[in-house]
Amino acid sequence: MQQLSELDVSFLHLETDHTPMHNGGLYLFDSTTSTEPLTFERFRQFVESKLPVADFFRKRIVEVPLRLDNPYRVDDPEFDINRHLHHIEYSRAVSLTQLNRLAAKLLATPLKRDRPLWEITFVDGLSGIDTLPESCFALIAKTHHSAIDPLSGKDIMGVLLDFSANPTTVTRPEPWQPQSLPSTLKLLGNAYTHALSRPLRPVHMIRETVSAKVFALLLRRLNTLNLLPDQFCAPRTAINRSINEDRSLDFAEIPLEKLKDIKNKIGHEVTINDVITGICAQAASRFLELRGERPKTSLVALSPISVRSKNLHSPTGHQMAAMMISLATDEPDPAWRIVHIHKNAEISNNYSQAVSAPSLTRAAPSSMVALAARIYTEFQLAQRHNPLFNLPLINIPGPQNPLYLQGCKLIRQAASSPLFDGIGLGIVAISYQGSVTFSVSSCPSGVCDASELVILLNESVADIESAAEDILQETPPAYTPGLIKSPSLTELGSAVIGDAFSPINNLFSFGKDDARQKVIEKTES
Repeated sequence: MQQLSELDVSFLHLETDHTPMHNGGLYLFDSTTSTEPLTFERFRQFVESKLPVADFFRKRIVEVPLRLDNPYRVDDPEFDINRHLHHIEYSRAVSLTQLNRLAAKLLATPLKRDRPLWEITFVDGLSGIDTLPESCFALIAKTHHSAIDPLSGKDIMGVLLDFSANPTTVTRPEPWQPQSLPSTLKLLGNAYTHALSRPLRPVHMIRETVSAKVFALLLRRLNTLNLLPDQFCAPRTAINRSINEDRSLDFAEIPLEKLKDIKNKIGHEVTINDVITGICAQAASRFLELRGERPKTSLVALSPISVRSKNLHSPTGHQMAAMMISLATDEPDPAWRIVHIHKNAEISNNYSQAVSAPSLTRAAPSSMVALAARIYTEFQLAQRHNPLFNLPLINIPGPQNPLYLQGCKLIRQAASSPLFDGIGLGIVAISYQGSVTFSVSSCPSGVCDASELVILLNESVADIESAAEDILQETPPAYTPGLIKSPSLTELGSAVIGDAFSPINNLFSFGKDDARQKVIEKTES
């Protein structure tokens, strides 16, 4: 029985029906590289043989009554692998677009809390897709952030994939003897013990769930967070709208050599990562420009950094940091923009520009984070104020050697990006085997379909290639990022209260209009 960290608990509390908090992706495999096709039954046996490798496969979350303490990760006595593995077989030809839609739909569905928080859907019958081998299959996998093993950091695909092209011998694991679920009395006893060392903790956790104090608590917590002055400073755009459960997923593949050529053409010490960021910046800028909504000030991206404790015997959970980077979209030249992005990234590496997630959750307990997120959603602060950042850009340098699943070669992968109210678009770039896959996640009903961004990403590469000609020896133009006024805590609090009372005001207004209408009707009669 292992207690969750504050950050892991925040992942649980931040989750809503339209903001699932899990890692996920679409993985495509070539079956022709294996001596024997991988059927769903063989895949199920293979996954079953891997169950002892990582604890998260058979551990579920148990809440403490009244939320007096953090939940625990415990053995699931009712574990059944068939509740986590699903099979979809197409009987007729499908397109890659249809497969992307299926993945987006499955990845948009939150995982059920009454079982270990992971799930894989095996999809076959994919013959006939032009860009894929004749014999292939797909996996759509997802693992909750709070379920990832805090010691090893492994997720599902990290356990299943291998650098060896030779299939492993599948053996049935030894019978598993799970521990029984902890009793309510034990959970309360542990909470009492923890309360002795931190006497105010239960009081805070109960108080933070009382909606009657919601606004006073929010303002009080905001004042104790010591937010950095640059926070809440990104321009509000069409990307930063409230979202619902609709999702779309699409991806573009760009040869790594092409990105290296662009880097070498630009020079000025830019990196491949700068080029990738510049491509995303150009696509986002063009997206807003086509809608006549490109802001005069630069868009801001969040680049998450995730590390783990060096002490393997200390279950510290996730250790994460967030780096805000100006995308320099107020620079019209897409090639020089990459030079500015490089300089902005160097500045952002300073401690003053980084936000440590563990320190933030210590300042705001996880239940308060959930409360603030619920307010943010229900009263649509995303529509009224400048967001912290405009979109997340996640760049993952993957292996250049092929990966295999029981001899079947991984040929393509598209990772989904978590979306929230106010953040309706995310891009994940993964380098693998000489290509970089730009995966786009979006809320189509709130922002746009992901396929629109994929088209713009491909066009952005051509734009940057053209602009990069003959600038290697030139002096970079002077560039000063535009400043954006940040709303004060008082303004934020006033907006929250204003949003809260707007339904009541509307109700009163309706009552007056209704009464006025009755007077008019009576007069006319």
